[in-house]
Amino acid sequence: MIEIDLLVSGDYVLPMDTECSVIKDGAVAVRDGKIVAVGCRKDLIDMYSAKKELGGLYRAVLPGFVNAHTHLPMAYFRGMADDIPLKLWLEGHIWPTENAWLDDDFCYDASLLACLEMLKAGVTVYNNMYFFGDAIARATKRIGMRGVVGAGIVDFPTKTASSSVECLSNAEDLLKTWTGDDLIVPSVAPHSLYTCAPESFSSARKLAERYGAPLHIHLSETRWEVEEIRRRYGKTPIELLDSIGFLSERVLAAHCVWPLESEIEILAKCNVAVAHCIESNMKLASGIAPVIDMLKAGVRVALGTDGAASNNDMSILSEMSTAAKVHKAVSDDPTAMDSRTVLSMATRWGAETLGLGSVTGSLEDGKSADLIVIDLTKPHLIPLYNIYSHLAYSACASDVESVVINGRLVVKDRVLITYDEDKILEKARIWGDKIKMSTLDS
Repeated sequence: MIEIDLLVSGDYVLPMDTECSVIKDGAVAVRDGKIVAVGCRKDLIDMYSAKKELGGLYRAVLPGFVNAHTHLPMAYFRGMADDIPLKLWLEGHIWPTENAWLDDDFCYDASLLACLEMLKAGVTVYNNMYFFGDAIARATKRIGMRGVVGAGIVDFPTKTASSSVECLSNAEDLLKTWTGDDLIVPSVAPHSLYTCAPESFSSARKLAERYGAPLHIHLSETRWEVEEIRRRYGKTPIELLDSIGFLSERVLAAHCVWPLESEIEILAKCNVAVAHCIESNMKLASGIAPVIDMLKAGVRVALGTDGAASNNDMSILSEMSTAAKVHKAVSDDPTAMDSRTVLSMATRWGAETLGLGSVTGSLEDGKSADLIVIDLTKPHLIPLYNIYSHLAYSACASDVESVVINGRLVVKDRVLITYDEDKILEKARIWGDKIKMSTLDS
């Protein structure tokens, strides 16, 4: 018998390999934070002696979900300014509120809330763009989550910097501090072409290349953005970034709602990854991204929630269900975006778009043990004929029972065990009361 730290078993184990296979009555063996075996439960029980066991009867085991685009501290702005267009939402509400409240403590506390929400929805890794990156990274590390933490870059003054030059300096500090960490990957995140000049994008690219870091941007999110960039520079956003040599496999572009057919070809040629944030795009009436065309062209596409202020939750299970159904409707094709496709986008493909495909996103020997256990005993999950279908169309965030990240049990029986949940929620209430009182006073 080989001693291991953890054996996670279930009626269904979904490795999320390229074949989208299913192991019935399966298990995953974990030692020193890594997966050492995936297979039939009986075979693994005969081979390994586990210090702890997880899962069991009426459970599904699969890789944790990947949230490919979000803004963690905006969890404290949830519901603040709903039912208005993106430009007014940003300029009239979000940016002024950020200017009034953002600091290290705010972003640390709000990030804890966002991580708590995502973990209890089965998200084990996120890709973030915001300011006060060090505070976000510390909160994420403290709670035990995996995160790609982007240092936001804009050309106008913010609470963190007076210019894009200072933003880039802050980004370099983040890269120096966190590069090589086992849970945190620092990245460079120029916000968009309507907030950053092409020169800022070029500087961000050079910085990212120097440190081998990812790049995270907003791109072609609204018609207004595309028209505005064409007016300023005579090119669409994708054409402009291609012309300055910015686009590469290092880039993850959020939204991409309005690309031309020729621009989809550019994204594919440059191996740019896309984060599809369908619920946020629908809520802000930004449009429906042509994801089916992107996938056909070979563009790598993952799923993101965007921030909780524009969604208004951070559940990738919800994004899967919405994406699958909406794209069937708009394409008039019930076979489009099938359950295996959206689950791949939410796991393996998501990790690959973040440059973490060798680390997480699937249950394979040698990869980090980032996995979740789904409780299949709920009324909306019985009877069960197709596990992929149930996960894509029926499962909810509240069905996530346990979460393991890097071999460490983070959520057990729906309770966070790495941090005091009540303290996180109480701080959120206190911050919310402060913001509400300030709004009333003004």
